[in-house]
Amino acid sequence: MSDRSLRGMRLGAQSMETEAGVEPAPRQRVEYRCEDGEQVFVTFSSEADIPPTWVSKTGKEALLVNGEKPVDSNEKPVRTHWDMLLERRSVDELEQILQDRLDKLRAARGEKVSS
Repeated sequence: MSDRSLRGMRLGAQSMETEAGVEPAPRQRVEYRCEDGEQVFVTFSSEADIPPTWVSKTGKEALLVNGEKPVDSNEKPVRTHWDMLLERRSVDELEQILQDRLDKLRAARGEKVSS
Protein backbone atom coordinates (compact mmCIF):
# COMPACT_ATOMS: atom_id res chain seq x y z
CA MET A 1 0.00 0.00 0.00
CA SER A 2 2.82 2.44 0.80
CA ASP A 3 4.25 2.13 -2.71
CA ARG A 4 0.93 3.28 -4.16
CA SER A 5 0.62 6.49 -2.12
CA LEU A 6 -0.11 9.68 -3.99
CA ARG A 7 2.73 12.09 -4.34
CA GLY A 8 2.20 15.72 -4.96
CA MET A 9 2.70 19.18 -3.71
CA ARG A 10 1.10 20.68 -0.65
CA LEU A 11 -1.27 23.35 -1.86
CA GLY A 12 -0.55 26.78 -0.45
CA ALA A 13 2.50 25.66 1.47
CA GLN A 14 5.06 26.61 -1.13
CA SER A 15 5.17 29.29 -3.77
CA MET A 16 5.42 28.26 -7.41
CA GLU A 17 7.29 31.47 -8.23
CA THR A 18 11.07 31.60 -8.40
CA GLU A 19 13.24 34.36 -7.04
CA ALA A 20 14.87 34.93 -10.41
CA GLY A 21 14.85 38.61 -11.35
CA VAL A 22 13.70 39.75 -7.92
CA GLU A 23 15.78 42.41 -6.22
CA PRO A 24 15.42 42.96 -2.48
CA ALA A 25 14.65 46.46 -1.24
CA PRO A 26 17.77 48.51 -0.49
CA ARG A 27 18.83 48.22 3.13
CA GLN A 28 21.32 49.73 5.50
CA ARG A 29 22.97 48.24 8.56
CA VAL A 30 23.09 50.62 11.52
CA GLU A 31 25.31 50.24 14.57
CA TYR A 32 24.27 51.16 18.09
CA ARG A 33 26.45 50.96 21.19
CA CYS A 34 25.51 50.63 24.87
CA GLU A 35 27.34 52.44 27.66
CA ASP A 36 29.15 49.23 28.59
CA GLY A 37 30.45 48.81 25.02
CA GLU A 38 27.93 46.23 23.79
CA GLN A 39 27.39 46.59 20.04
CA VAL A 40 23.95 46.25 18.50
CA PHE A 41 23.48 45.99 14.73
CA VAL A 42 20.04 46.64 13.23
CA THR A 43 19.04 46.46 9.56
CA PHE A 44 16.68 49.16 8.28
CA SER A 45 15.27 50.09 4.92
CA SER A 46 17.36 52.74 3.18
CA GLU A 47 14.28 54.99 3.28
CA ALA A 48 13.60 54.53 7.00
CA ASP A 49 14.11 57.20 9.62
CA ILE A 50 16.85 55.95 11.93
CA PRO A 51 15.95 56.27 15.63
CA PRO A 52 18.67 57.80 17.86
CA THR A 53 18.31 55.03 20.48
CA TRP A 54 17.58 51.31 20.36
CA VAL A 55 16.88 48.77 23.09
CA SER A 56 19.22 45.80 22.83
CA LYS A 57 18.21 42.18 23.37
CA THR A 58 19.64 42.42 26.88
CA GLY A 59 17.28 45.30 27.67
CA LYS A 60 19.92 48.04 27.74
CA GLU A 61 19.51 51.30 25.85
CA ALA A 62 22.00 51.77 23.03
CA LEU A 63 22.90 55.04 21.30
CA LEU A 64 23.42 55.45 17.57
CA VAL A 65 27.12 55.38 16.65
CA ASN A 66 28.23 58.60 14.90
CA GLY A 67 24.78 60.03 15.45
CA GLU A 68 23.42 62.93 17.41
CA LYS A 69 22.58 62.38 21.05
CA PRO A 70 18.84 62.39 21.68
CA VAL A 71 17.48 65.68 22.89
CA ASP A 72 16.06 65.57 26.40
CA SER A 73 12.42 66.51 26.16
CA ASN A 74 10.77 68.78 28.67
CA GLU A 75 8.15 66.18 29.50
CA LYS A 76 7.20 65.61 33.09
CA PRO A 77 8.69 62.47 34.59
CA VAL A 78 6.21 59.69 35.17
CA ARG A 79 4.71 59.92 38.63
CA THR A 80 4.61 56.62 40.43
CA HIS A 81 2.12 55.55 43.06
CA TRP A 82 4.79 56.15 45.70
CA ASP A 83 5.36 59.73 44.48
CA MET A 84 1.66 60.51 44.68
CA LEU A 85 1.45 58.94 48.14
CA LEU A 86 4.33 61.08 49.40
CA GLU A 87 2.47 64.17 48.18
CA ARG A 88 -0.35 63.37 50.61
CA ARG A 89 1.48 61.84 53.61
CA SER A 90 4.85 62.01 55.31
CA VAL A 91 7.02 58.93 55.85
CA ASP A 92 6.30 59.07 59.61
CA GLU A 93 2.54 59.04 58.95
CA LEU A 94 2.92 56.11 56.58
CA GLU A 95 4.92 54.13 59.14
CA GLN A 96 2.23 54.78 61.77
CA ILE A 97 -0.55 53.69 59.38
CA LEU A 98 1.43 50.53 58.55
CA GLN A 99 1.90 49.72 62.23
CA ASP A 100 -1.83 50.26 62.93
CA ARG A 101 -2.82 47.97 60.05
CA LEU A 102 -0.34 45.28 61.15
CA ASP A 103 -1.69 45.45 64.72
CA LYS A 104 -5.25 45.10 63.43
CA LEU A 105 -4.27 42.13 61.24
CA ARG A 106 -2.43 40.40 64.09
CA ALA A 107 -5.38 40.97 66.45
CA ALA A 108 -7.70 39.37 63.89
CA ARG A 109 -5.40 36.36 63.74
CA GLY A 110 -5.22 36.14 67.50
CA GLU A 111 -1.53 37.00 67.68
CA LYS A 112 0.13 39.25 70.21
CA VAL A 113 -0.26 42.94 69.33
CA SER A 114 2.74 45.24 69.78
CA SER A 115 2.26 48.55 71.55
